Amino acid sequence: MFGQIREAYKVTKQEKPWIGAAMAFIFIAVLGVGIVLGSLSGHPIYAGFISLPFALLAAMFFFSFVANRAAYSSIEGVTGAGASVMMAIRRGFTTTPMVAVNKQQDMVHRAVGRAGVVLVGEGSNSVRLMLADEVKKVERFVPGVPITTLIVGDGEGRVAINKLQRTMKKLPKQISNNQLREVRNRLKAVGGFNMPIPKGPMPKNLRVPKV
Repeated sequence: MFGQIREAYKVTKQEKPWIGAAMAFIFIAVLGVGIVLGSLSGHPIYAGFISLPFALLAAMFFFSFVANRAAYSSIEGVTGAGASVMMAIRRGFTTTPMVAVNKQQDMVHRAVGRAGVVLVGEGSNSVRLMLADEVKKVERFVPGVPITTLIVGDGEGRVAINKLQRTMKKLPKQISNNQLREVRNRLKAVGGFNMPIPKGPMPKNLRVPKV
């Protein structure tokens, strides 16, 4: 656990060099407020001990918030970042990255869950055609199963990388667990295995939040 926190701190500090000073300030501020309130009641030392865990909790809560934003900031715009975020979802979806890739490194990833099939595109506007092709392919293998298409990125009609997990988790459940198993089995035969791997950089040592 402490090793994970230390690693997360290193990654966050690279993106937000001021994180250490900010955490120290919050810790001291909360502790100071507690001691002042304790002094007014005549028990400054006791109040200090009581305030200590609250000060630590406040600093860690702030760190968690900043680390979350820094993790997404570090992978924004990186080829394959969408797949990394999708695969970080602990429960609810099984993700197959890069079921379709073109020479421009536009790509489509596929996730299967109770919401049905979710196809996520990354890249230029050409990825919309790739998504349409993948929708047709999925419909042939699992007709009638709900299919949702998303495109990662900034701009109209796209989902920001830091909102991708949340968007997927909010999708309504539309198939049963038995249907989900059947869909997963059928889609094992679909796509991705003979696709060219893009030559550009892929995310390394990504620490995206797990949900």
